[in-house]
Amino acid sequence: MNDGPLIVQSDKTLLLEVDHPNAESARRAIAPFAELERAPEHVHTYRITPLGLWNARAAGHDAEQVVDALMTHSRYAVPNALLVDVADTMDRYGRLTLEKEGLADSEEGTRLVLRTTDRPVLEEVLRHKKIKPLTGERLDDLAVVVHPSERGTLKQELLKIGWPAEDLAGYVDGEAHPIDLQEDGWHLRPYQQHAVDGFWHGGSGVVVLPCGAGKTLVGAGAMAAAKATTLILVTNTVSARQWKDELIKRTTLTEDEIGEYSGARKEIRPVTIATYQVLTTKRKGAYAHLDLLDARDWGLVVYDEVHLLPAPIFRMTADLQARRRLGLTATLVREDGREADVFSLIGPKRFDAPWKDIEAQGYIAPADCVEVRVSLPDGQRMAYAVSEPEERYRLASCSDAKLPVVEKLAKQHAGEPTLVIGQYLDQLHEVAERLGAEVITGETTVKERQRLYDAFRSGEITTLVVSKVANFSIDLPEASVAIQISGTFGSRQEEAQRLGRVLRPKGDGRTAHFYTIVSRDTVDADFAAHRQRFLAEQGYAYRIVDADDL
Repeated sequence: MNDGPLIVQSDKTLLLEVDHPNAESARRAIAPFAELERAPEHVHTYRITPLGLWNARAAGHDAEQVVDALMTHSRYAVPNALLVDVADTMDRYGRLTLEKEGLADSEEGTRLVLRTTDRPVLEEVLRHKKIKPLTGERLDDLAVVVHPSERGTLKQELLKIGWPAEDLAGYVDGEAHPIDLQEDGWHLRPYQQHAVDGFWHGGSGVVVLPCGAGKTLVGAGAMAAAKATTLILVTNTVSARQWKDELIKRTTLTEDEIGEYSGARKEIRPVTIATYQVLTTKRKGAYAHLDLLDARDWGLVVYDEVHLLPAPIFRMTADLQARRRLGLTATLVREDGREADVFSLIGPKRFDAPWKDIEAQGYIAPADCVEVRVSLPDGQRMAYAVSEPEERYRLASCSDAKLPVVEKLAKQHAGEPTLVIGQYLDQLHEVAERLGAEVITGETTVKERQRLYDAFRSGEITTLVVSKVANFSIDLPEASVAIQISGTFGSRQEEAQRLGRVLRPKGDGRTAHFYTIVSRDTVDADFAAHRQRFLAEQGYAYRIVDADDL
């Protein structure tokens, strides 16, 4: 028995003692393959899942490294059955491969083949009723033809039955288009270059980087590697314009080469930036803009904020398997649990940098996370107690008791660029009125949003009250304080994005502050605990303070 910070249990849970001197190195060692489930203050619970192990395998980790991480940091003997299971699970990845093969000399072209190194595996999967129709002629004991249009669906179905196929079938080059990085006075940071290399070597997949760590530049680096026409899918129009500005600034692309395909404009250019919303718009029951996916012979498709990919885009992506696909995100956590579809259809994780590592290198700001607890006044407590379950979250989130706390925090950080973030519009308008601040909601026009963001960036205004529209892809480089007054129930990905709003490195190296104001003894507190799980996984500790002690 050694004195490690980790307890490894036979049900595949890992308990990490947070206060142990080696907790940080243990957390880094298990992060590539284990997912955090619960993170109270002293002991964090992780779980080892097949998908986590296959993602680690695809990112270049082998079973030996996983076993070594567990053995090195475990306080007690690691259950042998678990070690065997880890090795067996990781060994399943790659026993089936999708490959492209040339036809006999008499015939032109190539065909898509599912091949195995282990005949019983192929026999087993071909007996599944959902897989059999996706395949064609049996070539020999170890190979079967696959209909090219079923490449994505086959990978999804194989993953569901526990036999993930490694896709080695390659990609079309797409229409060539000259794109280079314009590195005058700046260079890709080492981790950004590693991310580009990891993606390019793997062919398709997801790069996980914290907000503020420059995911757009990884996208630009991938485009420079592909040197081909590129379709970029983003969450909203403001984000589309920021991508455009960044690409003009950082690459050899000119304004004329970049098109915006959104509700407002329909431009198809060598590099086209489209919003998820426009792609999922339906007219008479059919997707009106599906032809955009085939409008050009795209050499690369980039998915920004891949954890927000709407379900219809997954179905469309199943048909794009011959094109290189790059997913960018700060978290692979999806609240709908569709992480497996990201793995199958966009690709496995190719690169993952823990937030704390990038903070240690000085590329994102250190953060102080504080949960401020307020008590509901007696009248509101009674209203809460007798309300319907679906009303409770709103009642607790919008409590008047939060307003003086927001004012107090805003006063403490007077003069610092501050974002107040919430879910409910009437609450946001009330806060904005009290603080004398501008408010941005979904109803604010894109032009007005950009004007306010620019004023915030330049320091002309120091406080902005924003709704969910600011969660994603909005670059507010100098926000150093975020005050969250209500959120989307228990969304972990939202918590990550909101902290990301203040993590971009500060010119003077100061610490960022992230406050969450929570009503105690209500579902508001329960949901807050769930949201914080992801950040705890990244090594951020929340301090809990009482509103009266501020």
